[in-house]
Amino acid sequence: MFKYILLKLYAVWVLLVLISFMILLLPFMTSPILFGERSRRLSFAAIKMWATTFASLSGIRYKAIGTEHLLKHKAFIYVCNHTSFLDAPAMPLFIPGQFRPLGKKELGKIPVLGMIVKTVCVMVDRSSTESRKKSVEKLIRLIRSGISIFIFPEGTMNRSEHVLKPFYDGAFRMAIETKAPIMPMVVVNAGKLLPPKTGNVRPGTVYVKFAEPIITEGLTQEDVPTIKAKTFEVMEKMIIEQHQKQAVK
Repeated sequence: MFKYILLKLYAVWVLLVLISFMILLLPFMTSPILFGERSRRLSFAAIKMWATTFASLSGIRYKAIGTEHLLKHKAFIYVCNHTSFLDAPAMPLFIPGQFRPLGKKELGKIPVLGMIVKTVCVMVDRSSTESRKKSVEKLIRLIRSGISIFIFPEGTMNRSEHVLKPFYDGAFRMAIETKAPIMPMVVVNAGKLLPPKTGNVRPGTVYVKFAEPIITEGLTQEDVPTIKAKTFEVMEKMIIEQHQKQAVK
């Protein structure tokens, strides 16, 4: 009973840290709404500060592995698994420079968070073919201008028993069209510390792993199934290996 109470109090503390600093930094995070693209750096600096503060005060540590594969001035298409809301701080903590995630329209309706999502993400209405087309066109323009893109290729949070859900083609079509390298990225243990659809959060370490980039130069759209399968294999292997390391400890 005592342990149950402590975990509930801890969950309240994590939520308080998450929301309070989000609200505190909200004017800076959403600065492009008022001041335009010239304040985009300020916005990302505030988001990085929020992620750093959350990781420092929440009792949830984030440990990066494979950061030697990241290049600050190189635009990548980051593809990552998605198992928990604790995945979110991993992006600004370890991805160098600016990037634009692809965000679902539904996220924009969440109070406070919705404002940030609309500012930072390229929004897409998955039920609209026209919306998806415009979002892809914008993402392609961004990657060609040197800004990295972040995509969950599974589409939604993985609530299955499988290591990864099947990937959609979008990220890989975009990578081939822009000739941008794909950066496989996995977040491990987040789903265990905060399972989807629960408020049961516990302290621990979230591991964020990066693999060698997958080059897309010289590929055509006919290579999408091959490059998608290769990325899936790399990410699945990273997740399994990290689980095995944790099991040995």
